[in-house]
Amino acid sequence: MNDCIVIIPTYNEIENIESIIRSVLSQHKPFDILIVDDNSPDKTADKVRLLQTEFADRLFLENRRTKAGLGTAYVHGFRWALEKKYSFIFEMDADFSHNPNDLEKLYNACHFGNADLAIGSRYVTGVNVVNWPLNRVLMSYFASVYVQIITGMKIHDATAGYVCYKREVLEGIDLNRIKFVGYAFQIEMKYRTFCKKFNIVEVPIIFTDRTKGVSKMSNSIIVEAVFGVISLRLKKLVNSL
Repeated sequence: MNDCIVIIPTYNEIENIESIIRSVLSQHKPFDILIVDDNSPDKTADKVRLLQTEFADRLFLENRRTKAGLGTAYVHGFRWALEKKYSFIFEMDADFSHNPNDLEKLYNACHFGNADLAIGSRYVTGVNVVNWPLNRVLMSYFASVYVQIITGMKIHDATAGYVCYKREVLEGIDLNRIKFVGYAFQIEMKYRTFCKKFNIVEVPIIFTDRTKGVSKMSNSIIVEAVFGVISLRLKKLVNSL
């Protein structure tokens, strides 16, 4: 077993899944992969099972019965990874918006640097986003500005979904209390990490929008993020976070 596990939640990612798995497993630094699939109708899980015959010791699958949201998929993966004693636990999308070549940068920030949580940041050195429409870039960028104002976190990319946690961070957070499932989940995890006084470091990356498959973004996810940030701050103020 390696010391790093990359958790990739999937729902209808049949067009991307084999390529992303092969790309991650071909990195110079060895990473294991856990796919958390929400019973994809397009048979994403079946493709993973087929690839497991080739990568039996490095590719793992947790197949959930229903589509239950990004946040619950990651929490499921976190629990699995902690039980298996991994030291570094990554979040990553299946659609190549997160470049697998950046995995080692995040690992280095935690293993050799002083990061407890390393964030693959789109905005720490400007706006490094490719193929997004302007309105999507502005929404994402100003969402992070909004989060900074409300929470006091000095993080340029609060909604980033490409991250590496040291296991101590996830052990220190009560995963039973994680509430949100979309963008707000990413903010909540960073805020809980921040409130526990762990060190957060942003590592610049270039984010490239998916070219295959369909985005899971929805209006409900945006609304959750907007009001979820206020909820998190209020809970912190009354010591109930």
